[in-house]
Amino acid sequence: MRKILITVFSITLLALAACSGGADEGEIETIVFADAGWESIRVHNSIAQTIIENGFGYDTDVTAGSTAATFQGLREADINVYMEVWTDNIKEMYAEGIDSGDVIQMSVNFDDNDQGLYVPSYVIEGDPERDIEPLAPDLKTVEDLKKYPEVFEDPEDPGKGRILNAPSGWELSKNIDEKFDFYELDETYNNFMPGSDSAIITSLVDAYNKGEGWVGYYWAPTSITAKYDLILLEEADYDPEIWDENSGTEFPPNDVVVAVHKDLPNQAPEVTEFLENYETSSELTEAALLYMEENDADHEEAAKWWMKEYEDIWTEWVSEEVVEKVKEAL
Repeated sequence: MRKILITVFSITLLALAACSGGADEGEIETIVFADAGWESIRVHNSIAQTIIENGFGYDTDVTAGSTAATFQGLREADINVYMEVWTDNIKEMYAEGIDSGDVIQMSVNFDDNDQGLYVPSYVIEGDPERDIEPLAPDLKTVEDLKKYPEVFEDPEDPGKGRILNAPSGWELSKNIDEKFDFYELDETYNNFMPGSDSAIITSLVDAYNKGEGWVGYYWAPTSITAKYDLILLEEADYDPEIWDENSGTEFPPNDVVVAVHKDLPNQAPEVTEFLENYETSSELTEAALLYMEENDADHEEAAKWWMKEYEDIWTEWVSEEVVEKVKEAL
């Protein structure tokens, strides 16, 4: 039976339910997944849970929390599986987990993702169907934003533009801060720090529906980038030296990986063999997210739809015997 555990984390203490059995090096009955707060990880959790529960006979749980807290939970065996580790966004933390041997990388879930500063396409290209003229026709790069602060006017500070940063508390918000300095955007723009991903979405959707200027941080794959026509503003090609110095390039390539606690291969070898084969793409992930958006579905419903729609994909990850059990359950 699947149980969803919602936990509260303090800054320094990860207080998790003790039902996982993950701290044991022996057998395991319940496999606990990390939910770090975004929809794509929830979809991938549900796909993997469906296969593990019905194909291999384990119970599964989900523990929710921040990226830092859930990854620490993975290191400490309170969490067993992490379906979407954005490795470059938590580079030091991930390296420490791997180097210590606490965490083992199983596979690359997808590596064709994007992140950075986006604008709606009508800002640059216009939208004849909605009778919207281009608001910033020569906007192409992040540096070009300096030409158009009036297009992205800050409603709380007229005369300056507003750029939405990543949510407060996200490690990569520091990179956006550095870009402000590198491109000298602080002279004409306010660096607005939203409290959550949902705050970014609310701001974007409101501006999009009104055909107004909007610029801010986002990433793909998401239901938002699948549903809305957005353009990622260009930057110089990624250069690790420049990036480490001032974030003055495009975001680095980001392997989004499946990782497990070091004990899981001994506790459930057939499960880790399956996870070693788990591989999708941004396009495949966005298909599930768009289904959620268009059908008002939750992540479990989207996972079941995805598994029926892309049966040729997931059936390559497991044996025929497991395939038959899972298909019967679906």
